Amino acid sequence: MKQTLKQIIPQPFWQFSHDAYDALRRMPELPAAYLHPWRRESIRRLAALKDIHKGKRAFIIGNGPSLKQTDMSKLNNEITFGMNRIYLAFPEWGFTTTYLCVTNDLVVEQFVNDINALAIPKFIAWRSHPHFNSNLPVTQLPTFVYTTYTGPKFAGDVRGRVWEGATVTNLALQLAFHMGIEKAILIGVDHNFASKGDANKTVVSEGDDPNHFMPNYFGKGVRWQLPDLVTSEIGYALAREAYHRAGRELVDATIGGKLTIFPKVEYNTLFE
Repeated sequence: MKQTLKQIIPQPFWQFSHDAYDALRRMPELPAAYLHPWRRESIRRLAALKDIHKGKRAFIIGNGPSLKQTDMSKLNNEITFGMNRIYLAFPEWGFTTTYLCVTNDLVVEQFVNDINALAIPKFIAWRSHPHFNSNLPVTQLPTFVYTTYTGPKFAGDVRGRVWEGATVTNLALQLAFHMGIEKAILIGVDHNFASKGDANKTVVSEGDDPNHFMPNYFGKGVRWQLPDLVTSEIGYALAREAYHRAGRELVDATIGGKLTIFPKVEYNTLFE
């Protein structure tokens, strides 16, 4: 039977070679990812956030259609991590999320003005920094996180490199861990998309969005990338193990969600 190269090469050497290759692919991103003034300021901010919420719980809010069946009023006084265009729901909810996370460059490119207008702490992938006005004072810029596509790992400290795991949810989970969150609770992470196609392929929406909580989330004419659920699950599994090793909890309270990586809990029981 024909063997693959991975089967022939001893596992320790294969892993070393794979990690070295991933590191080489990231070389063009350096040294700006650590030395650029915007990043230096971001690293300072992230250092100040280390364990800021130690011992507390937080809700990681996805953007799935299940949010329409979720009583969001219960989260008014909770620590919350919102993602991408979650801000579209703020007027209806009557409150904002505590934080906003965005890793997809297409989201920043098309909606940077919306993001700038939000008066909440924002965590944006460093690769998207060219979309922000270089004349802005650094104090008015978001916090830039050095996220990468290569070298799967879970970062307990997000001042350095953070693997995206094909979904902004994985960034939020790593940020929550960095901030000391004791119990992270997923909601709105449906892990199920009506739109099908090759993972990470860029497409243009042709009408109302059936994949998110509002039809105009990625409405007609908006460019977005199809999900990579397999890679997302790798990131989720790494997060599950990291929280478990640290003696913390990571659970999924998404109503009707298809994700099977985390223990399930009933949303309403979290407030009893």
